[in-house]
Amino acid sequence: MNQEQARVLIIGSGPSGYTAAIYAARAGLSPIMVTGGQPGGQLTTTNDVENYPGYPDGINGPQMMVDFQKQAERFGTDIRYGQVTSVDFSGYPHKAVVDDKYEIIAESVIISTGASAKYLGLPSEEKYYNKGVSACAVCDGFFYRGKTVAVVGGGDTAAEEATYLANLCPKVYLLVRRDEMRASQIMQNRVEKAENIEILWNTETDEILGDEDSVTGMRVLNNATGEKRDIDIDGFFVAIGHQPNTDIFKDYLEMDETGYLKVIPGTSKTNIEGVFATGDAADKVYRQAVTAAGTGCMGALDAEKFLLAKEMNVV
Repeated sequence: MNQEQARVLIIGSGPSGYTAAIYAARAGLSPIMVTGGQPGGQLTTTNDVENYPGYPDGINGPQMMVDFQKQAERFGTDIRYGQVTSVDFSGYPHKAVVDDKYEIIAESVIISTGASAKYLGLPSEEKYYNKGVSACAVCDGFFYRGKTVAVVGGGDTAAEEATYLANLCPKVYLLVRRDEMRASQIMQNRVEKAENIEILWNTETDEILGDEDSVTGMRVLNNATGEKRDIDIDGFFVAIGHQPNTDIFKDYLEMDETGYLKVIPGTSKTNIEGVFATGDAADKVYRQAVTAAGTGCMGALDAEKFLLAKEMNVV
């Protein structure tokens, strides 16, 4: 298998990966980026981004990622379209295999593989994605101000999304498939105190309804009685969790029970020297483009300091 050397290898793209690339390239570290299966990350499936600083009129998500990429390339980032299929962090330097074809020997690695939202798997859900179906209330809730929406889920994320939307929307339906929520008691209390949130217990989504342009309603199933009914809504928010894209690192890096990479607080450092985690692969709390970009900056600066310390030790 062919091999090549890299001072900084960035695995994944998106706001964290591209920001890491910009900083690493400007520092003269000649980063190589392997974009992953979805170049640009989750933002490439988002139509309108209005909460990222510097875009006063908002911007289309894919175009935003094109802008990030151009800036990274401007400073000399070597961007490769491909997938890192395996890594070996058992020794130093670190190794990563790309598309099972060639190996990169890296002095430092910045992980920016992100996370993927979990969905229900309904064909209508896919049909109306970005046309009324969303997995992020903080990202998209503004577009439903004054409208009726639904949130599906029974955990803390769903409770948080529902209460956030309740501040924007006159009516929020919360669909819980059991007769109780999994959310923490404090989050349940917040939901119950919100007069405009209606909890539909023992309720599952049978179908998302709409016209050619947008969501207009949902068909729900009461799994206790078998009754189905249609409810008019303008937006449908899926809040059943995210899955970090970190499987290939599980033999080497410390993770929490759901697969998010653990870092030393206040840094991007993992338990392996010279390996840094950024963006949604290590963030299960905020999951925003701007916070991902911030940790991408941290990853590049941490990698730069690490490489400088290595050089000084060698000398």
